Parts: sequence; C-alpha cells; structure tokens
Amino acid sequence: LCAAEAAAQSMRPFSTFRQWHGETRLAARLDFAAGTLRVGAGRADELYRMDVSYDQDRYAPLSDFDASSGAVRLGVAAEGRGGVRVVSQNQLQQSAAVALSPRADLALDVELGAVDGELDLGDLRVSGLDVSAGASRATVRFSTPNGLRCGAANLHAGAAQISVLGLGNSRCDRISFEGGVGQVTLDFGGAWTSDSRVDIQMALGELTLRLPRRVAVNVTLDKFLSSFDPGGLQLRGTSYRSPGYEDAVRHLDIDISAAGGAVKVEWSSEP
Repeated sequence: LCAAEAAAQSMRPFSTFRQWHGETRLAARLDFAAGTLRVGAGRADELYRMDVSYDQDRYAPLSDFDASSGAVRLGVAAEGRGGVRVVSQNQLQQSAAVALSPRADLALDVELGAVDGELDLGDLRVSGLDVSAGASRATVRFSTPNGLRCGAANLHAGAAQISVLGLGNSRCDRISFEGGVGQVTLDFGGAWTSDSRVDIQMALGELTLRLPRRVAVNVTLDKFLSSFDPGGLQLRGTSYRSPGYEDAVRHLDIDISAAGGAVKVEWSSEP
C-alpha cells in the first residue's frame, strides 16, 4: 500500500498548448520514452495541445515551440546520468494525449520508446511522416483520407508490434518500412486516389500485407530464409501480381527484402 501511494505521489500532470494564429505549416516532433500515447486531430482554434501525466522522479515533459520555423517538440523524456535512460516502475502509468491542428500542413516526426501508442492521423493534413518505434506496441491509422498529397511516409520498428492501417487514405507517393524482430501489419485499405510505391526491409519479424481488391498489386520479393504466402497473387516472372494489373487504373507496387521470418498476404473485406 505504501509503495502504491508513493508511486501515485510521484505522478504529476502537465499541459501545454498554442492557439492557432493563421499558421499554414507545422513541423511537429513527438518524443515519448514510455507510457501510453494518443495522437489525433485537435480543435480548429489550436495549433497543438499536449496533456500528460508523468513520473516526475525519472521523466520530464518536453515543450518547445519555435515560431520562426513553425516547429514544435513535444513529449516525455527519461532523465538519467550521461543521457542513459532509466526505466521507471511507473512508466505504464504515464499517459499523454497530443492534439494537432487540422488546418496546418503537418510534417510529423514521432520517436517512441516503451510506448503503447495510438496515432489517428485522420482529419489532418499530413505532408510527411516519420515514425520510429522501439520496444513499442503502436497503431498508426489513417481513418479518413489525408487532407493533402503526402510526399513520403517512413516507418521504422525494432522489437515492436506495429500496425499501420488505412494506407490507401494516406495519399503518400512513397512508403518505406524497416523492421527488426517484431510483428508488423501494413493495411492498404482506403480511398486510393493515386498510385503508390512501397519499400520494405524486414529482419526476423513477421509481416502481414492486408490488400484491397480495388487496387492492382505487384509484389517483388527478395527473400533469404523467409516464407511467403502470396494469398492468391500470381507469379509473373520475378514478381507476384493481382489479375488485371496491366489494365488497372490504380497501382500498388511493393518491394520486399526479407532476411528471415515470414511474409503473408491477406485481402481486406472492403471491395
């Protein structure tokens, strides 16, 4: 009981926000060492908002806005001697909610440590996306079509369980994923208003590709000690293709380099 009371006493709230003053762009860097994180679209009259509950004995909140460059850094960082991160027993009690402007064009860079994360990028205007997940369990979701064309989405995962859902709504011209030993699901459902190219590098993890039937798919696989379940894709030369690829309006081209583990194809329930 005493230990529980001490843990509760070390948790501290922190909030920060900035009103929207007509900014058209925002470069947001989110750094979270541990805990639970939720990210989504915020209010129209705010550029960003962050509400956190953190372990004040081992962590510190981050809030730094540069008006000249339109950049903000938010998060919770671990404190330790020599920059070595110390894992708190209260890390799972830490929580953070970040809301970002639905008006500004958003370049989003996210760094996750031991985090249970839910990032819903629907109703935002994402111009570029970078996500790095360490020992995390994270879901990145485009629940609605992106408000503008996205140049690239770059995703990195270590020993993580990560799902990226609704990539057809991302409107990203290029998508790259680099994974270690975790479990990864890439779901390509969504509106699909343009073609997309995907580059995937996997080590010893398990990769599931969830594909919509409305888009023509071509998968090129460079595998070493990996298993591949094409899920009905047909072998054509050195690649696997969905029927009617050549005559389709929208194309999804996926290049996979897998050093181990397993790669499988599933088909989404949407038409």
